[in-house]
Amino acid sequence: MPTGARVDPYPSYNFTVEIEGITRAAFQECSGLDSSVEITEYNEGGRNTPMKLAGMAKFANITLKWGLTDDAELYEWHRAAVDGKLDRRNGSIVVRDRDGTEKVRWNFFSAWPTKWTAPAFNAETSAIAIETLELAHEGVVKG
Repeated sequence: MPTGARVDPYPSYNFTVEIEGITRAAFQECSGLDSSVEITEYNEGGRNTPMKLAGMAKFANITLKWGLTDDAELYEWHRAAVDGKLDRRNGSIVVRDRDGTEKVRWNFFSAWPTKWTAPAFNAETSAIAIETLELAHEGVVKG
């Protein structure tokens, strides 16, 4: 790419979610793609300040939101977890350009639904009813 060439960022609205064994593709929102490393402080003799060492890595839960339909596949996955039948699955969040071509991918591993939220209903508005699913997982990497 030539120096100074314009590179437009990708829009945040054009993404897909892939979860092994689940066919739903359309989501309104996806959040929680973040990680952090805990800091462990260690005091050593002769130092005025503690050393900061890397501790455990932590990953936030991924939250998915979508408009309510009669498709119950994600709810049933969560319901199985509620019933003690934990089914861990790998998946991906894929950002696409305006033409639909895959540009960026984050892969998550051993995910399972830890929280499901039904839509809020209000007869005084015409807003879409939104379901929410929160996924606990064991890591996310940009692929």
